[in-house]
Amino acid sequence: MSSEICSAKGNGNCLGWAARDASGVLAPYKFNRRDVQGDDVSIKITHCGVCYADILWPRNKHGDATYPMVPGHEIAGIVQEVGPNVHRFKVGDHVGVGTYTNSCRDCEHCNDGLEVYCNRRVGTYNRLDYDGTLTYGGFSTFTVVHERYCFKIPEEYPLASAAPLLCAGITVYSPMMDHKMNQPGKSLGVIGLGGLGHMAVKFGKAFGLNVTVFSTSMSKKDEALTVLGADNFVVSSDQDQMTALAKSLDFIIDTASGDHPFDEYMSLLKTAGVLVLVGAPSEIKLSPLSLIMGKRSITGSASGGTKPIQEMIDFCAAHKIYPNIEVVPIEYVNEAVERIIKKDVKYRFVIDIENSLK
Repeated sequence: MSSEICSAKGNGNCLGWAARDASGVLAPYKFNRRDVQGDDVSIKITHCGVCYADILWPRNKHGDATYPMVPGHEIAGIVQEVGPNVHRFKVGDHVGVGTYTNSCRDCEHCNDGLEVYCNRRVGTYNRLDYDGTLTYGGFSTFTVVHERYCFKIPEEYPLASAAPLLCAGITVYSPMMDHKMNQPGKSLGVIGLGGLGHMAVKFGKAFGLNVTVFSTSMSKKDEALTVLGADNFVVSSDQDQMTALAKSLDFIIDTASGDHPFDEYMSLLKTAGVLVLVGAPSEIKLSPLSLIMGKRSITGSASGGTKPIQEMIDFCAAHKIYPNIEVVPIEYVNEAVERIIKKDVKYRFVIDIENSLK
């Protein structure tokens, strides 16, 4: 996409916070949302989670940024208008929007409710939609999306807590379900205890798994065991602790984005064990024997399709699973970004859009 330059001032119908350049610094910006079409839902945004993607894209770390860029793809809010063809939602419903807002709707992935793997999927922000307009994310007062990419949030589930489910939650829930990590009594390892990792621990315990958390920092031990309810905590640099767990885990969810060794984690898996990568290190290095000699596998997973997203939201509501969040006003967002980089958040910032973005 080519870069574009716009003024912060204008007659746009939507107010957001946008990055203007690769510094990633966010500031107020007015822009236009489309009018509600037949199958659209207009949502007053009440809360939006802050994902690590909201740092990488505004700072053009993927090399495809278009400015001004309004980030945010963990959106929760209240329906304020529906198109004439919409039957799944009504005004006043609590809803969420995740990492994409369009897809081809006719490929094998879309037909299976796995739109996240559609080759023509349109991201919630920094992407060209089918009509040629640029998508803008949830750091804004409202959004308009096709009802297919909108999810019902039960009335009793807090909207602030619901926001991180739309990316952090589904990113770990989806592969856990795909690889049958919901079998009570099985053992799960979770690498990293950030926004994704802490949700993997919560889901693991809800599924009845024995959960071991791996971290580079002993400082997270009490939090993992006492607050999140993990069964075991291991400092990954302690070889004695790692060796003691050889061939003991059925599954591993790897949420770490920093570069780290893989062979030692693969050695912790039982025969035919599976490691699922949901973080994004710059490379993966491992010996083929780590796979061959234990019939082990390593795979990856993106956020999730529309079908598993709704299943996950309903599961969280039924089992009273809530992300650990810190709610902040929009004016704090740049400081929140710096704190995320320093790993100074437990475990997800959520912006109170409704009460701070006026």
